[in-house]
Amino acid sequence: MHPNRVRARALVGAAVAAGGLTVVSSAWAHAEISPPETKSKTLQLFTLAVPTEKEGLTTTKVEITPPSGFGIDSFVPTTGWKRQLQQTGSGENAVIQKVTWTGGKVPTEEDSVFQFLASPDSNKTYTFAVRQTYSDGSVVDWSGPESSDTPAPRIEAKSSLGGGGSSTLAIIALVVAGIAVLLAGFGLATRGGSRPVA
Repeated sequence: MHPNRVRARALVGAAVAAGGLTVVSSAWAHAEISPPETKSKTLQLFTLAVPTEKEGLTTTKVEITPPSGFGIDSFVPTTGWKRQLQQTGSGENAVIQKVTWTGGKVPTEEDSVFQFLASPDSNKTYTFAVRQTYSDGSVVDWSGPESSDTPAPRIEAKSSLGGGGSSTLAIIALVVAGIAVLLAGFGLATRGGSRPVA
């Protein structure tokens, strides 16, 4: 199995274990897809969060239309929701054009959260269309420009990401090593010197 797929499957396993992700407190007033920056041509776990903002209502349906070149591979099961796919092709050649989740009841000030494995195929900004239906039948289309009240979720795919991953681990390792050297030096000074340390 490809290393990226193994890593991504491990992420899905962690997500399934953290079942509390299905409904969380709303931190943003917009539909969001995270991470906002990702590496192109790399299979990764993405999260769509859609806030229930209307007082006294619940979110009962969420649809997402992924942009061309953003290949969704598979999904993390979401408790309380049924998933329907609109796609072309089948098997490894399947291209998911639209995903619809129904049956949930997410109340005001909480988010509907859905996770999936996907891979953007090039370095560019990907813009998604998200459609949210409330229990009274009203609909919010999260497909506007960034300056609008209902902006479309966007992510930026790049060939490489500055920081993070092994680079971050390397920095942390250097900091820890530096602290260890300082502590060792301090220990030698306090034990080997004739003068007491104040």
